[in-house]
Amino acid sequence: MTMTIKEAVRGRMAASIAWSGAVIGRRFGRIGAETMDSTRRMSRVRCEEGATLVELALTIPLLLTFIFGWMEVCMALSTRTLLSEIAREGTRYAMVRGATCVNIGGSSCTATAAGVNAYLNGVNWPNVGGSVIAVNTTYPDGNENAGSRVQVTVTNVFPFNIPFVSKTSLTMSSTSVMYILQ
Repeated sequence: MTMTIKEAVRGRMAASIAWSGAVIGRRFGRIGAETMDSTRRMSRVRCEEGATLVELALTIPLLLTFIFGWMEVCMALSTRTLLSEIAREGTRYAMVRGATCVNIGGSSCTATAAGVNAYLNGVNWPNVGGSVIAVNTTYPDGNENAGSRVQVTVTNVFPFNIPFVSKTSLTMSSTSVMYILQ
């Protein structure tokens, strides 16, 4: 009968563990008890050699899906906050540039709906999701005079890219309404 190197090494390890267990057992009055325990431990280790690899292979994809999914949720929340900030900035821009807005030099500084949209699209916002942000400015009272309202609505389609999950998208929008001051 031929033995492989692996079996020979295991046999030597078991023999040295058994010998050290017997020495310790004689010294403390329990002869042979440790030898039995070490033999059981060695056989249990041989039976469970691949179990950790299987467990790792099953848990790593789940863990990565959870981590990357959580990152996508955080980016969606960041995009939602960004949309809210863009809408507030647009209404602020329009409320101080109403129909009666005049600069120090006497020139007009009025902002139309197209001007507000162009201003908001021209600002370099930190868009985490990388999708297109659409801006729509309206005047619910029908004019741009002081005391009237300006409404800015910002919409965005946020793509969710979570591993092992079908690709979906979430449409988010934010609206801000303020009164024109001048």
